[in-house]
Amino acid sequence: MDNAVDIQVRETANERREVLDPVRRRWVALTPEEWVRQNVILHLTQRLGYPKELLSVECAITLNGLTRRCDIVVYNQQMQPVMIVECKQPEVALTQRVADQACRYNLVLGVPYLLLTNGRKSLCLRVDTTSKTLTTMPSIPSWEELEVKKNVKI
Repeated sequence: MDNAVDIQVRETANERREVLDPVRRRWVALTPEEWVRQNVILHLTQRLGYPKELLSVECAITLNGLTRRCDIVVYNQQMQPVMIVECKQPEVALTQRVADQACRYNLVLGVPYLLLTNGRKSLCLRVDTTSKTLTTMPSIPSWEELEVKKNVKI
């Protein structure tokens, strides 16, 4: 993922840096993880054609009786979740633990794609629920590719 997309940043009166989240339509604290999340949102929408109206940021799910939040969930035109995006700060490696976290969230949502990113590296995985395997994708699918594959049985 490149860093060429523009994010809007401001400094508040109390010297707190904030970034404009185009999905939530509000200013949020600019933490290292939020920087990654906002760059992913802009990459998905501006470079890969994902409609921002079909993204949900910090999407709440219930897992084992506890509320958890997916960084980003992508929905298709039928409002079915199709991708979970797990964002980490740039210093956090994309380890098995990160993949396990996304897989746990996927027990609830059942999406065909997982995207793990720390802003420096990204890993897109295709989920096959029949064989219970993950396949590394060569790149993040464009919105058009995602929509074409929506009827594929997983």
